[in-house]
Amino acid sequence: MNLSRAASVELTEALVALHPEHPEGVEIAVCPPSVYLDAVGTALGDSTIRLGGQDMYPASNGAFTGEISSAMLLDLGCHYVILGHSERRALMGETDEQVNRKTRAALESGLTPIVCLGESLEQRESGQTRAVVSGQFENSLAGLDEAEISRIVIAYEPVWAIGTGKVATPEQAEAVHDDLRKMLENRYNAEIAGGVQLLYGGSVKPGNAADLLAQANVDGALVGGAALKADDFSGIIQAAGELAKQ
Repeated sequence: MNLSRAASVELTEALVALHPEHPEGVEIAVCPPSVYLDAVGTALGDSTIRLGGQDMYPASNGAFTGEISSAMLLDLGCHYVILGHSERRALMGETDEQVNRKTRAALESGLTPIVCLGESLEQRESGQTRAVVSGQFENSLAGLDEAEISRIVIAYEPVWAIGTGKVATPEQAEAVHDDLRKMLENRYNAEIAGGVQLLYGGSVKPGNAADLLAQANVDGALVGGAALKADDFSGIIQAAGELAKQ
């Protein structure tokens, strides 16, 4: 919940100027607040940067005042939608079951869900990381077949590293991503597991992006505060582009 309409457009235009085409092997998306989706989508023009929403309601339409549907997101040109973000889980009380309903609705509509999982500082310090992430994985992504899971992006975002300046070490991030890859393989198969994109989210910046993205099972980043400055976001994109060349 940041920026004004004018600032959102200015940021988007700067990002398009820096990256009129995405680096080979890299995908870029921006997910502004819903009230600015139209303006940001217009500012993106015909660039290769994709648009996404920050949340959606599982019903396609109806008497759900204040909500936004998949049909509305698609109407505005969205390709992605973020679901189950830790702030929505913690502050709005979203459950795994609600995230699962939204995920299914997004898939049915043709949107690509970015489903977020992650533990709190208290849970990490008490050794519950694997149990928490596994539970969120099982319940938030329950009942999805191979074709459906192949269309989903999973973002691991340790709650304790979001907006705090704290960052999971590359080894900590890789350990959870490796666990997620194994969960996918156990539920489906190795081919499916290898094809699902796993993002790390939690105070990713230009200075640490290369080390995080270099991990074997970290396929990309879900960027928060650093995405509010074009040069910082561009630095992360450039780091991804350099790694993609290797």
